[in-house]
Amino acid sequence: MTQPADDAAPQRLLIATRNPGKMREYRQLLRDAPFELVSLDDLGIPDEVEETGDTFEENARLKAGTYGALGGILTLADDSGLEVDALGGEPGVYSSRYGGDSIATDQDRVALLLRNLDGVPWEKRTARFRCILAIATPSESHLNQQLTLVVGSVAGMIQYEPVGDEGFGYDPVFYLPSFGKTMGQIPLSDKNRISHRADATRKAVPVLRRLADQG
Repeated sequence: MTQPADDAAPQRLLIATRNPGKMREYRQLLRDAPFELVSLDDLGIPDEVEETGDTFEENARLKAGTYGALGGILTLADDSGLEVDALGGEPGVYSSRYGGDSIATDQDRVALLLRNLDGVPWEKRTARFRCILAIATPSESHLNQQLTLVVGSVAGMIQYEPVGDEGFGYDPVFYLPSFGKTMGQIPLSDKNRISHRADATRKAVPVLRRLADQG
């Protein structure tokens, strides 16, 4: 006897990451979506896709397309970072590699950012976190792959010193005027309402549902 469709196992969605923290964040953000989230490690995918693109869009496309083909299931990949207006949009696509190989920790990257903003007045310390999500349908060939992009962002200011130990990366210096606090001071529940990744994920859910229905 065939089981009703409502009792069927949820469709799997590959989140193209090995980062447990990012997986926890996506599990929260996609908690109401009809998917079973799996990581690269869950699927036993050892390949590493190098982020060789010059933009967030290029890197997100590269990761979603490649991992979608390798995993054989609907795949979501992101690329995101911090853009500071006074630095011409830096660190941008190099946010996680800011300063090169000589800088190994988030704290050191934050310190470098603050040094580079030394002397910049408050009103010119505007910045934004930006996230590009790429969603790829499973296909052995990139030529047959359907790929959709969504964009999320949150605006703020870069304050003069780090405050708060919530979050990670540049969160302790990213000041949110609407909260009167840094991203590093607000709880994860608030961050997951207003962050660049939350903004992009909200826009991605209808796309994911449509693609799942097509599959």
